[in-house]
Amino acid sequence: MTVYDIVKSRLKEIPHNEKLLSLKYESLDYDNSENQLFLEEERRMSHMGFRCLEIRRWVICGLIGFLTGLIACLIDIAVEELAGYKYSAVKQNIEKFTEFGGLSISLILWAALNSAFVMVGAIAVAFFEPIAAGSGIPQIKCYLNGVKIPCVVRLKTLAIKVFGVICSVAGGLAVGKEGPMIHSGAVVAAGVSQGRSTSLKKDFKIFEYFRRDTEKRDFVSAGAAAGVSAAFGAPVGGVLFSLEEGASFWNQMLTWRIFFASMISTFTLNFFLSIYHGKPGELSSPGLINFGLELTLEYIPFESFLFFPYYFPGGMLGALFNVINYWLTIFRIRYIHRPCLQVMEAMLVAAVTATVAFAMIYFSNDCQPLGQDSTEEYPLQLFCADGEYNSMATAFFNTPERSVRSLFHNPPGSYNPLTLGVFTLVYFVLAVWTYGLTVSAGVFIPSLLIGAAWGRLFGILLSTITSSQSIWADPGKYALIGAAAQLGGIVRMTLSLTVIMVEATGNVTYGFPIMLVLMTAKIVGDYFIEGLYDIHIKLQSVPFLHWDAPPTSHWLTAREVMSSPVTCFNRVERVGRIVDVLSNTSTNHNGFPVVAHTTENEEPGKICGLILRSQLIVLLKHKVFVERASSRLSQRRLQLKDFRDAYPRFPPIQSIHVSQDERECMMDLNEFMNPTPYTVPQETSLPRVFKLFRALGLRHLVVVDDENRVVGLVTRKDLARYHLGKDGLEELQLAQT
Repeated sequence: MTVYDIVKSRLKEIPHNEKLLSLKYESLDYDNSENQLFLEEERRMSHMGFRCLEIRRWVICGLIGFLTGLIACLIDIAVEELAGYKYSAVKQNIEKFTEFGGLSISLILWAALNSAFVMVGAIAVAFFEPIAAGSGIPQIKCYLNGVKIPCVVRLKTLAIKVFGVICSVAGGLAVGKEGPMIHSGAVVAAGVSQGRSTSLKKDFKIFEYFRRDTEKRDFVSAGAAAGVSAAFGAPVGGVLFSLEEGASFWNQMLTWRIFFASMISTFTLNFFLSIYHGKPGELSSPGLINFGLELTLEYIPFESFLFFPYYFPGGMLGALFNVINYWLTIFRIRYIHRPCLQVMEAMLVAAVTATVAFAMIYFSNDCQPLGQDSTEEYPLQLFCADGEYNSMATAFFNTPERSVRSLFHNPPGSYNPLTLGVFTLVYFVLAVWTYGLTVSAGVFIPSLLIGAAWGRLFGILLSTITSSQSIWADPGKYALIGAAAQLGGIVRMTLSLTVIMVEATGNVTYGFPIMLVLMTAKIVGDYFIEGLYDIHIKLQSVPFLHWDAPPTSHWLTAREVMSSPVTCFNRVERVGRIVDVLSNTSTNHNGFPVVAHTTENEEPGKICGLILRSQLIVLLKHKVFVERASSRLSQRRLQLKDFRDAYPRFPPIQSIHVSQDERECMMDLNEFMNPTPYTVPQETSLPRVFKLFRALGLRHLVVVDDENRVVGLVTRKDLARYHLGKDGLEELQLAQT
């Protein structure tokens, strides 16, 4: 077998069709089942009981913020220590061989250290928990939208995520640690709110009331906001991010609890970082990124017109970034799907990043004076004169966060236009190539760095046209606007990103131009392609429901989109039939309408309620049969606690043993079914069905005829398969991808 045949066999293509909707994703049960058990528990609970539940919600949000802040502190310290060791070792090596020759050894050392860090992180992700790859924001968006993404909020995912992002950033990739912080906060929230760890099989017997999807969703929203707050030091921005980009369902009471979690997260991070830096009590460090941009120069309203050139490049460059990354991701899905290949690609990108950075620094002749008050972390002299440092190294020979700060803070004259122009182009390519690797990494900071570079370049060009002493030609402010434009063009965030940038910089002066830039970047970018997160959700074939139904879909009715025929159960059903239906792998239904006794001619029965697969499994596990209840055998009456104890990993039906005699027994579903499920007539238009389904967070919507008989069932996949394409309304095919 030739080398070509070996490579060809390893690069076996996995066909990927964007017109498919995956059947492997299930929905979450955001709609509460108001059965008899639920109503009885609510009646028994006193006013003080409800007050105690509310206090517990605040306590949980405080714990979420505290633990998220601790994790952010751990990541920040670990990255700082590892990156400091790496850059110090490479710097000493470069200084050693600059005079005597042999800089190729320095290049090999840099590339080897990068590849080693990235290899360890990529192995952890690819072989142990693939869901920990990327920023995690698309997966959290799907979770909050109502889609059950396997393993997305597991403890193992959190551990791999934290370890992986430390390795990725320390490995010199064009990535940031801010996106993974949002995912980490969500995982913390999902675990803390349940009062137990199913992975560790440890139950602390607390917060049992919150063991259901509805409550868990609200806490995950708080965790995502706490992650934003820890990353950028932006509590208000965290709340708005969770509202704009994450949460699909919202209420007023949730806002203050989320803000509380965000505040605790920021305070915790700043407190422990101040202790680590030997400055206890100084809580001025706003988050991991710590822009610290203090633009004391006066802002002139006329400058909003000078920012006009930023409005369109941000959207167009963001769209270009997304288009290239879109095709690159498809290539990865088709060819680089084996863990070993994914690790090799990550190592290749790490080595290339180091090589390109070294070459850019080597051939750059942009030398700047190194003053006593210089803030350069790892200044490289290389071929510059004594007392000078290589300006290109400031951008490349640093962590991305420090590079962003240098572009914001460094005084005019710190970079020449050629350095910024070449850096923008090269780093753009590296960032596009890096996002989507099988490593834990975010896109926030690379986007800000690219935008800050070309933004500062524009500020320099402006200062050459006008007086260099002009009060409105400071390049730092243009770096800020460019950073916002580039990030907005990629992720398409508006209000939340405006507040995040204002809070992270500590300067509200530029809120108005930032908002204008972000709105324009979103409008321009959306004209070409969707935002980066939406693209990756689409490429994973997730049945994600947007805010509104597709336009021109009013002519479709519930009868045309529903799934039928529907598997229904009687109020009192034979155990054998329930087991057979649940064991049928070809259907795998999760919700079953309960109807009045079916007639012999198998006409649809009148709707009486709805019962879930998880509820039926718990009933079978506890053998809640009519015969046992009516006989002398004592049978403990089930409570909601029994269902909550089984949540969220309900046992599979195959693990429940039912004897032949028990198959002939009967099961009364009246007490456990939801007697008031949402129903719609079969002539209801698709937009009305969509609005009802989306606004209420439903998983099942029963379709009935004029006599209230069940004729169909609308699920998430029935609605998600319709979308507006280039040729009008299109219907996606369902497949087990």
